[in-house]
Amino acid sequence: MNVTASGGVEAAAPEDVSHGHAEGPLLKLAYGAIAIVFGDIGTSPIYAFRETFAGHHRLNPDELHIYGVLSLIFWSMMIIVTLKYVTIIMRADNKGEGGSLALLALINRSTSDKRRWTTGIVLLGVFATALFYGDSMITPAISVLSAVEGLTTVNPALERFVIPIAIGILLGLFALQSRGTARVGQLFGPIMLIYFATLSVLGVMHITDHPAVLIETLNPLNAIQFYIAEPLPAFIAMGAVVLAVTGAEALYADMGHFGRNPIRVSWLFLVMPALLLNYMGQGAMLLSQPAAQALETVKNPFFYLAPDMLRLPLVLLATAATIIASQAVISGAFSVTQQAIQLGFMPRLRITHTSEKARGQIYIPVVNWALMTMVILLVLNFRSSSNLAAAYGIAVTGAMLIDGMLIAVVFFSLWKWPAWKAIPLLALFFAIDLLYFSANMLKVPEGGWFPLLVGAIAFTLLTTWAKGRQLMIGRMDEATLPIEIFIKSAAASATRVPGTAVFMTSTATGVPHALLHNLKHNKVLHERVMLLTVRIEDVPYVAEEKRVDMADYGQGFYRLIVRYGFMEEVDVPAMLGRLKGCGPACRMMDTSFFLARQTLLPSSRPGMAVWREKLFAWMLRNAESAMEFFKLPTNRVVELGSQVEI
Repeated sequence: MNVTASGGVEAAAPEDVSHGHAEGPLLKLAYGAIAIVFGDIGTSPIYAFRETFAGHHRLNPDELHIYGVLSLIFWSMMIIVTLKYVTIIMRADNKGEGGSLALLALINRSTSDKRRWTTGIVLLGVFATALFYGDSMITPAISVLSAVEGLTTVNPALERFVIPIAIGILLGLFALQSRGTARVGQLFGPIMLIYFATLSVLGVMHITDHPAVLIETLNPLNAIQFYIAEPLPAFIAMGAVVLAVTGAEALYADMGHFGRNPIRVSWLFLVMPALLLNYMGQGAMLLSQPAAQALETVKNPFFYLAPDMLRLPLVLLATAATIIASQAVISGAFSVTQQAIQLGFMPRLRITHTSEKARGQIYIPVVNWALMTMVILLVLNFRSSSNLAAAYGIAVTGAMLIDGMLIAVVFFSLWKWPAWKAIPLLALFFAIDLLYFSANMLKVPEGGWFPLLVGAIAFTLLTTWAKGRQLMIGRMDEATLPIEIFIKSAAASATRVPGTAVFMTSTATGVPHALLHNLKHNKVLHERVMLLTVRIEDVPYVAEEKRVDMADYGQGFYRLIVRYGFMEEVDVPAMLGRLKGCGPACRMMDTSFFLARQTLLPSSRPGMAVWREKLFAWMLRNAESAMEFFKLPTNRVVELGSQVEI
């Protein structure tokens, strides 16, 4: 699935690549992972246990239900997070990078000879990416709102200020994105360390009042007994229990920033113990209280863990943690969008790099403001974290189910595992994932329709762009003239002028349309003509020695194929400045860049439905200029238009 920057399918990626930027001492990287990777799953105790008992489908906080829910949370963490993601899926890295698109690229590159896999795998990976956008809208809304709602446990009269404060925090968070997160990120580590330590301390304080909760949480028979005694309530409860493991996919997606071992160390020795202690503390607190008091406490058990005098500091600390979790999700949306652009599933968008040192820190204005608008609308429409919880979970469980399907391909096609080894694990994963996904489907009427709607829209846009680019390039290639014939006929008779002309082309064969138009209208050729194709490979980074392939056609004509990884920044002028073997060094003041801009004419030709052709044409018109994408100097670019029917 290697694609050019403009979307055409290209050849296989080179094997020599760097492994990203996860370098440094293990403990330092593990500390960094705590600050960034675990924000989403780390803030789940604020609302997950509460929603199971006091959400839309309430349970009495008695021993059967509390032990059953705690057992479900523990074994979900062990099977979904620890076994599935941390132990197995994180081994399927694409040269150090993780996430649905990275896994999709890895599988397609490794199974390129098995065409029966390709279409289904691409659609699965793209749909998982589409669901991520729904998740990235709900996570900041529910996280920040649930933390600010803690104010009502300090003083019930503060309830009317919850929504304005939450909206103010979210507006400030999105407004700061353009300035980068490097400085703010330095504060993330200490805050999250204090937060996880606080989770542990609060949990232990209440576990001592009811120590039996330690043994009962680890006992899977409690979950089974819950299902036997009350099958339907137990099934419905799984729709809320899954909130305890939301964010598990972030461990895999952020693997390229820190590496698998630091994330594993952070999870096993700090984050998971802190989360489990806190959940057990919430359960122990409810079991230690009279029934009437427990019914009141269960409405916000996380904040009632703290004594009255420490409750406001806990609200402030939880709010800071949810801001960090939201920041991680927003940054993740930027990264996923960049990968989708590079891999040809999305039109070019303006991307700003906010750090000179960390290339992964980027800002995409259109994504930022779209997310902000949707997050604010969610807060205003749903008005409470409990209502938002009804919409939360479907996107996450859908993505987890898709990851399970993709890892099945990895087991059999990449790792060549025998059936006796792979099938039991897959059966366990699919059983758990299907249970959670089915339970969350019950939320559709209550708000679960929202992430599904966002996912459907995103999936339509992603697939329309990829298909439209494929069709457009195919139509343009139909009239392509071989370069050798062009050089013999045109180059010999045309007037040559000093300087270098670089013609950007999406395909590495034939004569670019911009070159034909330039010769037709200006009737001159430059002394040196470069036909340059940028390929975005299915690997995150490309080694410098594999960066450029060059062919010399004679008479001053050269064809260049420049490779970038899907996590790299494309910079054509910088590459040309380092280029050797094709005459004098390129000087930007003597170089002109020629770009072709296509105007689409929807037609009845086979390919896409007319409405999708019109949608693709709209996306093409609103795409960022190739000049910005390739970082071309604005005063050295010439754009030549053409019309194409698809």
